[in-house]
Amino acid sequence: MKIDCYLSEHCGSYHALNERISTALKELGRTADVRFHTIYYEDALALGIPGSPTIRINGKDMAESGGSPGLT
Repeated sequence: MKIDCYLSEHCGSYHALNERISTALKELGRTADVRFHTIYYEDALALGIPGSPTIRINGKDMAESGGSPGLT
């Protein structure tokens, strides 16, 4: 499993998000390739990132909002 987490440079969610993902994987007895990416507005537009943080598991958004790309 591959988990990509996209965060804006000013997003303060990194530590809590990292801890929650680690806890969830441990509880489920799963492993994953977890990567954190710092993104900027232009990157968010190009990648279709709707906000910060955005989490994608195997390329699928976990909270598809249907909103416009960009950092909200």
